[in-house]
Amino acid sequence: MPDLGKLALGIALLLAVYSIGANIYGARRGAPDFVVSARHAVWAMCAMVTIAVVALWMALLRSDFSLEYVAAYSSTTLPALYKITSLWGGQQGSLLFWTWLLAIFTSIAALQNRRRNPEIAPYALAVMAGVAVFFLGMLNFVTRPFDLLAAIPAEGSDLNPLLQNYWMAIHPPSLYIGYVSSTVPFAFGAAALITGKLDDAWIRTTRRWAIVSWFFLTLGNLFGARWAYEVLGWGGYWAWDPVENAAFMPWLVMTAYLHSVMIQERKDMLKVWNLALIGLVFGLTLFGTFITRSGVISSVHSFTQSGLGPYFLTFLIIVVLSYTALLIYRSRELRSPAEFESYLSREAAFLFNNLVLVGIAFAVFWGTIFPVISEAVRGVKITVGPPFFNRVNGPLALALVFLMGVGPLIAWRRTTLDNLIRSFAAPATIGIATGIIAAGAGIRAWYVLTAFSLAAFGLGTVIVEFRRGVGARRHMLSEPRAKALMNLVAKNNRRYGGYLIHVGVIVAFVGIVGSSFFRTEVKKSVREGQSFTIGSYTLRYLGLKQTETAHLESATARIQVLRADGREVATMAPAKLFYKRPQQPATIVAIRSTPLSDLYIVLAGVDETGASATFEVFLTPLVFWLWAGGLLMVIGTVVVMWPNVRERAAIAEALSGVAARENAGEAASGGE
Repeated sequence: MPDLGKLALGIALLLAVYSIGANIYGARRGAPDFVVSARHAVWAMCAMVTIAVVALWMALLRSDFSLEYVAAYSSTTLPALYKITSLWGGQQGSLLFWTWLLAIFTSIAALQNRRRNPEIAPYALAVMAGVAVFFLGMLNFVTRPFDLLAAIPAEGSDLNPLLQNYWMAIHPPSLYIGYVSSTVPFAFGAAALITGKLDDAWIRTTRRWAIVSWFFLTLGNLFGARWAYEVLGWGGYWAWDPVENAAFMPWLVMTAYLHSVMIQERKDMLKVWNLALIGLVFGLTLFGTFITRSGVISSVHSFTQSGLGPYFLTFLIIVVLSYTALLIYRSRELRSPAEFESYLSREAAFLFNNLVLVGIAFAVFWGTIFPVISEAVRGVKITVGPPFFNRVNGPLALALVFLMGVGPLIAWRRTTLDNLIRSFAAPATIGIATGIIAAGAGIRAWYVLTAFSLAAFGLGTVIVEFRRGVGARRHMLSEPRAKALMNLVAKNNRRYGGYLIHVGVIVAFVGIVGSSFFRTEVKKSVREGQSFTIGSYTLRYLGLKQTETAHLESATARIQVLRADGREVATMAPAKLFYKRPQQPATIVAIRSTPLSDLYIVLAGVDETGASATFEVFLTPLVFWLWAGGLLMVIGTVVVMWPNVRERAAIAEALSGVAARENAGEAASGGE
C-alpha cells in the first residue's frame, strides 16, 4: 500500500501539470480537444489522490507502523474513529487531506463547466491545477506521507490526546472544506482577470461555491470554539489565539464579499473591490496554513509544526503578487460608470458593512503578526493578548450589528428622511426599550447596554421585513399567515435565508457579550461529602471513581448540584484522563447548559488517596445563545442554498447574455 500511495501521488502531480498546459493551450489556440483532455486529466488526478488517501487510511486502520506517519500519529489501542481522524492529525496527512479536497472540488468545477463558461473555465481549472501542483509537490518531495521507517516499532506514539475528541473529528474537515472551496471562486476571479471577461458571470457561476465556503468556515469556527470550550478546560471558547484568528479572518472577508457582490450584480459597481476581496480570502487561507505549519507563532491549537513555512510563504507571495499585477493590469476595464447616489442607500450601508468587516480582519491580522514583526525589528517577541483584540474589535462589532439592522430596510439608490423615520421607527423603539429594560435590571456597563439595544434593533428590522412580506402576500393572495410566511421564504430563499443568518449572528453576538461580561468563577478544594456554592447553586462532592483501560487511565468525580431550596437538579461528572502511550494528561469538563447560564466544572486535581479533590467552577450566562445563533446561521445558509428555479434561470440568462454580447461583438467586427 505505501508504494501504491507514492505512485498515485507521483502520477497525480504529472496529471496536474499536464492539465495546466492542456487547458491554457486549448483555450489560447481554440482547440477544444485539449480542453477536454485537460478536464479528463483533472478527474484522473482526483482518482489518484483518492487512492493515496485510501492507502493511508488503510495503513492507519491496520496499524502499519512501517510507515513513519502511522507510527507517529497512531497506536494499536487508539479507537478506530481516531485512527480515521489521524489522517488530519499530523503534518503530512493533513496536507494530503487538503489536496484531496482540492482535487474533488476541482473535479466538480470541471464537471459543472464542461458546457458553459468556455472562455474562462479552462483558465480557472488551470489556476486550480496550479494550486494542486504546489500541494502535490509538497507531498512528493518535501513532506511525504508514505515514508518508511528503517526499523519498525512494535507500537506507535499515539495521537495527541487533545485531538482524541469527537469535535476534532468534524472541526478540521469543516475548516478545510471552507478553506479549500474558496479556491473555486478565486480561480474564476483570476480567470476573469486573465481573459478580460469582467462582467458578473464569474460571480454568478461561483456564488454557491462562495456560500459553501462561508458555510463551512462558519461551522469550522463554531466547532473549534466548542472544542476549546469542552477540552481545554479554562471555561472559555475563544482566546484570540493565532490559529483561531487564522480561521476567523477568511470568514470575515468572505462575509464582506458575499455582501458586496450583491452591489455588483444589481448596480454593476465594486468590480475591483469584489475581485480584491476574493483574492484576499484565498490569500488568508494560505496565510492561515502558513501560521499553523511554520511554528513562527506559538499556539495551543498548532499540533503539527515543521519546516514548511518558507514554502507556504513563498507560494503566498507569488499568488499575491501575480493576482495584484492582474488587478492593476485590468484596472481600467474594471471601472464602472455607475456611482453612489446617496449615503442614505442600501449600497452605501453594504459598503460601510464591508469596511467594518475588513477593518476587523485587518485588526486581527495585525494583532496576529505583531509578535513576528516586533521580534524581527526589535529582537523581542511582544505578544498581543485579548485586551488589544477586544478593545479594537468591540466598537467595530457594535457598528456591524447596527449596519446589519440598517441594511434590510433602507432603499436602494437613495431614501428620504420620511422613509427613514417610517421604516426604522418600530425597530428603534424596540432597541431603546430593550436598553431601558436592561438598565432597569441592573446592568450598568455601557458596552453591554449598547450591545443589547443594537441587537434588539437588528432583530426588530428583520421582524419588520418578514411582517411586510407576509402582509403583502396576504393582501394580494389572501393566504393564511403561516402559508404566506412559507411561500415568502420559498419564493425568495436567498433574501430571507440571509435574514435568518442575520438573526443567527445577532443571537450569537448576544451570547458572546453576555458570557464575556458576567462570568463568575470559583476554585475550591473539598473532601468527600463537603459542599461549596457558586451563584445560586450548591455543589457537593460525592466521591471519585477510577478506571483503567489499555489506552488510558481515568479519574471521574461525582458532583451533586443543588438549588438554593435544596432541590437536586443534576449530578455532574468531570474527569481527568491520562493517556498511557504519549504519557500526557487531558481533561473532560462537565457542563450543565441552560438558556440562562452554563455551569462548567473542571476537576483540577485529586490527592493521592482520592478523598479530596480540587475543582474549578465557572458560571457563565447566555453562552447557550452563542451555539443557538450558530445553529440559526446554519439553517439560514441551508435556506439560501436551497435550489431555486428563479436563480438558475438568472444564471442561465446572465451566461447567455454574455455569449450574445460576444457574438454581437464578433459580428460587428466581421462587418467592419
